Amino acid sequence: MAKMVKKGDLPQKICEMCQKPYAWRKKWARDWDNIRYCSQRCKTDAKRQS
Repeated sequence: MAKMVKKGDLPQKICEMCQKPYAWRKKWARDWDNIRYCSQRCKTDAKRQS
């Protein structure tokens, strides 16, 4: 049986755009080191500013 991990124990990062913390998601497991934004909205807003 898989070991349960509490949400509070998941790794977190700070979004480069909105400066809010966001937690690890299973779909980001392969690219966690490369994830920089908490959402698609922050990602597109960052591209617009550059």
